[in-house]
Amino acid sequence: MKRIYILLFSLALASCGKSEKNTETAIEQVTSNNTITITQSQFESEKMELGTLSEQSFNETIKTNGFIDVPPQNRASVSTFLGGYVKRTPLLIGDKVKKGQLVVILENTEFVEVQQEYLEVTEQLNYLKTEFERQQTLYNEKITSQKNFLKAESTYKSSLAQYNGLRKKLKMMNINPTSVEQGNISSTINIYTPIQGYVTKVNVSNGTYVSPSETIIEIVNTDHIHLELTVFEKDILKIKKGQVIHFKIPEASNKVYKAEVHLVGTSVNEKDRTVKVHGHLEDDEKTNFVTGMFAEAEIISSTKKTLALPKEAITEVDGDYFVLVLKNKNEGVYTFDTLKLEVGKQSEEFVEVTNISDLKGKEILTKGGFMLLN
Repeated sequence: MKRIYILLFSLALASCGKSEKNTETAIEQVTSNNTITITQSQFESEKMELGTLSEQSFNETIKTNGFIDVPPQNRASVSTFLGGYVKRTPLLIGDKVKKGQLVVILENTEFVEVQQEYLEVTEQLNYLKTEFERQQTLYNEKITSQKNFLKAESTYKSSLAQYNGLRKKLKMMNINPTSVEQGNISSTINIYTPIQGYVTKVNVSNGTYVSPSETIIEIVNTDHIHLELTVFEKDILKIKKGQVIHFKIPEASNKVYKAEVHLVGTSVNEKDRTVKVHGHLEDDEKTNFVTGMFAEAEIISSTKKTLALPKEAITEVDGDYFVLVLKNKNEGVYTFDTLKLEVGKQSEEFVEVTNISDLKGKEILTKGGFMLLN
């Protein structure tokens, strides 16, 4: 009985050794002949697919970068015509404001002096006007001299100019001249926002003295944001209005957004030899970008159509690219030749093939080749 078990064990070992030897021989043969053979069941179980060269579009792109910005008319730096101390500022960074909303209240004795001067000139003007009209009548009737008439005329018109100037100054200070004429003198002035938007900077606090050259608050209206890109001089002649821009905000997400070239700068920055390109965003109302965000962009300067293969059909080995070309199909057996490719441009899904003549009219394994070639 023991002899029978030993015999069976020996036969099993011999069978395994023969099988391994046959497998090694088959692999050596595949390598030497540069062909791979699979069965119909293997083809179907691995969900392999055959295909041919297809015409695809490849873009010529110019890589650049820039930032999210708004037009000049959508940005306002609020300041004052006359210096003063901040009495109250109700806004914080991020607050949404409407056009004409109160930004800050300033207080200064100089505001009182302007109103007093206006009142004095207003009172004098009534008398000077009356005197001018009287002298004009007397002069016309040749009762008074021309010298007296001209003097009255000069004094009146000089005071009138001063009156109009002070009146305009009060309006710029947001003080109603009519109210001042009624005796209402205020030591404070109100400053309002000229646009609607969001507060991006607040440079003051209660008690701070603000001079006319200082920015009190900055407001940005993000209803129309755009891309402000910087393109090198060597690429600028390739860029035209209407070209498509693909961009992303690398610090925020990997999502790719779309824009369009709207304006191309007409001067070169002497320091870095670059030109500004202005792009309009697609569906900018649906985005929530913040001005100043850094953007990486590609401008599509041209598009060409050429024959290509799906990336899934191509396997890269040591820097070379290969595909499996169907040699023949006979009795449920597929035989493929391994062909080296010469490739050109690449997109997200396709690779341009430059040695087209080697693949024209031939079927190619477009799915499952990676497993076989590796």
